Amino acid sequence: MSIIRRLFQREPEPDTIAVRHEGVDYSVAVRRMAQARRFTLRVRSASRDAVLTMPARAKFSDAVTFAERHGGWLAVRLARIPEATVLGPDTILPLRGVPHRVVHRTDKRGTVWVEETETGPEIHVAGDPAFTARRVRDFLRREAKSDLEAATRRYAAELGVQVTRVTLRDQASRWGSASSTGAISYSWRLILAPPFVLDYLAAHEVAHLREMNHSARFWRIVKDICPHLEAAKAWLRAHGAQLHRYEA
Repeated sequence: MSIIRRLFQREPEPDTIAVRHEGVDYSVAVRRMAQARRFTLRVRSASRDAVLTMPARAKFSDAVTFAERHGGWLAVRLARIPEATVLGPDTILPLRGVPHRVVHRTDKRGTVWVEETETGPEIHVAGDPAFTARRVRDFLRREAKSDLEAATRRYAAELGVQVTRVTLRDQASRWGSASSTGAISYSWRLILAPPFVLDYLAAHEVAHLREMNHSARFWRIVKDICPHLEAAKAWLRAHGAQLHRYEA
């Protein structure tokens, strides 16, 4: 490598910034983005971490200063993220917004089902206890796929649009997405929310097949087919982060 090239080559930067606040260290991931015009710091509930986005030509030292200046804000926001809950026997988790207790059944084989009991609804899981978490997660995904496909088909028929595919993911930053090809993707975690929330997300994504934006026209379409959209948006703002606490 020539001397001139070495002089102008930027030294590799750390991927994270360590922010210390009141004796506690917090790790902040750093992302340079060409379209960024300023420093932004956000906390991600799904991954329980923080990320700082910075302009492509900004100084890394300025990013460190920015992160350190927001140490108090960072500590408060991270503290608000609910503790992770591992799916397993005796876990209480919401199914369609209703708390269900997970019960492992040693007298049954290879299936998952819901039972109503005197103490409330339960999700019963048979088979090897080592696979309880995975079976609960797979059960939730199947229930989510069924509900979301039904709601999607209903709204697609109402708006006269064609949905080519419905898939489920575990997105960290959004509850759903739609492409101009008619493919729609949702977070399987919507099955943990009340049905009116899942219904709103289906209406939202199907409406994007008419308007691939968030214009006033788009929101009029959503409101016409989903009158409870404001209640659903409010629920997600208040409780959406809780849906990411459950881990297999």
